[in-house]
Amino acid sequence: MHQLYKLLFISILVFCLAVINFGSSNAQTTDEFDLDHIEYNASENGITLRATQNGTMRFTLNGITQKIPSINQKGNLVLDVDHKGKIFFIQTPNGKHSLLHAATKQNGTMRIKHIPLWLSILPPLIAIFLALIFKEVVVSLFMGIFAGAFIIGGMRIESLYYFILSIVEPVSVFVIEALTDSGHLAVIIFSLMIGGMVAIISKNGGMAGVVLGLSRYAKSKQSTQFITWLLGVAIFFDDYANILIVGNTMRNVTDRFKISREKLAYIVDSTAAPVSAVAFVTTWIGAELGYIDSGMETVTGPLSDLTPYAIFVSSLKYSFYPILTLIFILILIYTGKDYGTMRAAELRAGSTGQVSSASSPEADEPNMENLDPVPGAKLKWYNAVIPVLTVIGMTIFGLVDTGMASLYDELIVAGQNLTNSYGSIWSNIGLLLPGEDAGFFMKLGKLIGGADSYTSLLWASFSGLTVAIILTVGGRIIKLFDTMHYMTIGFKTMMPALIILTLAWALAATTTQLHTADYITSLLADSISPYFMPGIVFILSAFIAFSTGSSWSTMAILYPIAIPTTWAVCMANGIDPATGSEILLNVIATVLAASVLGDHCSPISDTTILSSLAADCNHIDHVRTQLPYALTVGTTCLIVGTVSTYFGGGWLISSSLVLISSIMFFFIITRFGKKSHEISPSV
Repeated sequence: MHQLYKLLFISILVFCLAVINFGSSNAQTTDEFDLDHIEYNASENGITLRATQNGTMRFTLNGITQKIPSINQKGNLVLDVDHKGKIFFIQTPNGKHSLLHAATKQNGTMRIKHIPLWLSILPPLIAIFLALIFKEVVVSLFMGIFAGAFIIGGMRIESLYYFILSIVEPVSVFVIEALTDSGHLAVIIFSLMIGGMVAIISKNGGMAGVVLGLSRYAKSKQSTQFITWLLGVAIFFDDYANILIVGNTMRNVTDRFKISREKLAYIVDSTAAPVSAVAFVTTWIGAELGYIDSGMETVTGPLSDLTPYAIFVSSLKYSFYPILTLIFILILIYTGKDYGTMRAAELRAGSTGQVSSASSPEADEPNMENLDPVPGAKLKWYNAVIPVLTVIGMTIFGLVDTGMASLYDELIVAGQNLTNSYGSIWSNIGLLLPGEDAGFFMKLGKLIGGADSYTSLLWASFSGLTVAIILTVGGRIIKLFDTMHYMTIGFKTMMPALIILTLAWALAATTTQLHTADYITSLLADSISPYFMPGIVFILSAFIAFSTGSSWSTMAILYPIAIPTTWAVCMANGIDPATGSEILLNVIATVLAASVLGDHCSPISDTTILSSLAADCNHIDHVRTQLPYALTVGTTCLIVGTVSTYFGGGWLISSSLVLISSIMFFFIITRFGKKSHEISPSV
């Protein structure tokens, strides 16, 4: 209760400071005007808003006039701007950004308020800092959503009605929007069915059989962690599937060898997005190629003749963070040492056998249900492996099938007359790719890039759950009624993390409406130098991903900006096209790599939350223990990524830098790390 009081006090203080600052610095920008009036002028901020005779609303910001279709010919406001208001993002050709909130009132007047764009970073920062301080993420995320809804609503506190509205807005708008998004629903249903499958294969003895089978190879903490790492690399095609399959499969094995849940969550998290981000055939590849293609539209030079897929492959030599993260984990496993907060977690697990950090009722997570095998169940490993392989196989089949369907439609639109068969579609994929000679991997990348990953995951999880039920009931291990009961228990175990995931999505929606990423990008828009571009983009990309909790949205925002800007800066500074192309490839890889870094460090990231879920680890403890490792690798990548441009780049330079970084990691870990049995209990 004491922590709750502190939480409320800090939150109220933050909002009071924001409101006071808003009122003092923008008093002249808040006003009401009758819709019959022609013009509203806030000259101090360069904003002019007026209703024109042809029935449109126009505003002028610093001399640049833009159109807002919100007033009809009679001068009345249209329905999409009601008493709740609407927020407009103003971006002028001269690089100025602004937010404008417009709302009607019952007396027929309109309230216009200019919102300082720096307020857009408050919602994620409030959520992040409160989560790290109080180690409670649900209330922290809600306070971040509340802050975003309050700002989006025009910061209206003039009456009790608007105060109540600002309280219910997070749930009535943003949480509902997060739950009605088809992609989000697919992830939720996938997670629930995976949870149900895991519960069933645990109760039927399958998971215990896997533990028994893997124990032949997982004979120590070192070998167990290596197997976990290897599985994470092997399931490369999708980060969500990777996290949930590997985390749930290996949890019982790592528990047996007293490996902390924090360490398991770190390995799972750090072999999911890094692998999916750089693999040739993943659910990420379509979005990545689309973002790269959009950024390359105005670029000339050697790279302009390459396909987006070829550019992506060429840029992989600069993807230092994903590659070095995988190497860093291997060095940790090989040395058996840890440092920082992870060291304390490993000490706790190694010395007491307490793999979870929950040590007191106040800090405890809700207890997982008992998923020990039912009495008399035979520990058959195939009762677990077959459902898991079904999930993996159906995911791959779903990606191929939906990809083929998508490419078939593209080929028909392109005027090709062909049969709807895999062979016919595959043989004609080259027609959709630039260049005469489309290789196997380019075709495969195009195929997976056009696939519907959400549909594939739903097929996979439903198939895996169905197979688990058939094996359990058909093998007369558990009766059908009891099997359904255990399935619902599995659903229940996923709910705490799914609540956090939903709130994280809702918070991301507020940052999207407030254009948080655009504001952060504009802060560094003028700090550009050709050879420092990779470093600048690295910091910017990591910070945006950390603030928004999404590497995908970071890529979507930065690629169309960073690619043409980098090329223009290189040409303006007289950089030769060959060197400029290497700098550009470095920037392309850096956006992707640093997005994954920011995603790893952020407590509001969906993959970070799913990793905590799969490992059954306290979410904030996962963030706290992963952060030192992620920052170690990230800082190294920032340095080597910048240095690589000075030596001309290329595969040889990049490989040399990776080798040097690996040696440095080995020195850091052996110098500052200790094995769990070497750590003093006072840590």
